[in-house]
Amino acid sequence: MITALLIDDDSNLRNGMKGLLSLYAPDIEIVGEADSVKTGISAIEYHQPNVVFLDILLGDGTGFDILEQVMQRKGRLSCHVVFITAHEQYAVKAFRFSALDYLLKPVDPEDLNNVVDKIKKTLSGNDNYAHIDLLLENISKKVDKFKRIALSTSDGIHLFEVKDIIRCESQDNYTKFYIKDSKPILIAKTLKEYEDLLSEHGFERIHQSHLINLAYLKSYIKKDGGYAVMADNSHLPISQRKKERLQELLKSM
Repeated sequence: MITALLIDDDSNLRNGMKGLLSLYAPDIEIVGEADSVKTGISAIEYHQPNVVFLDILLGDGTGFDILEQVMQRKGRLSCHVVFITAHEQYAVKAFRFSALDYLLKPVDPEDLNNVVDKIKKTLSGNDNYAHIDLLLENISKKVDKFKRIALSTSDGIHLFEVKDIIRCESQDNYTKFYIKDSKPILIAKTLKEYEDLLSEHGFERIHQSHLINLAYLKSYIKKDGGYAVMADNSHLPISQRKKERLQELLKSM
């Protein structure tokens, strides 16, 4: 049985989550509830749950305040955190860069099922304080472009500088990252997700299977149908509809 804690200042929303969990995740046991930063910290320390479903906006602060204070007291966070939020673009972006799970209000049962499946797979893994730290760093700075990204694999969380990512390659529903001075790393997310996340950081989708960091593009070769040569000496095909776009980008660089 997986133990869980609900932290939300709206009792109706807490009741709604309890109903959804009882229907779609009966192996998750709600061991406690809280409605504020103060009571949330106390509940985490008392119950030591496997999972915390955490709202962002609380009456006396935010869910981020809870994480920050628990981390300061304990130096680590041993529970899995799932944020529950309205569609706040900045916060959702921070979650994605930090490889943290979130659910948008109103909670969709399919999204809940996906998160619960992930919880079951990762609870036996490493503590997640590394990407909690990254989340708090990104939230506190309130910048438009995050400098670091957390990538979650079966063996833990890996943090990288976005500028060090050379390219990303689609492998079915996985994405392989090629990173400067590091071994390739395979992530269980689609290339489309990372295209959305990295496009404003100088990344360009040049093919259905390839997303590149333009800073590492060495040359565009027109022969043999056209291909890109990257700093790691990889030769990547360029789709027909992307050739004109890539040439325009190269002129402006």
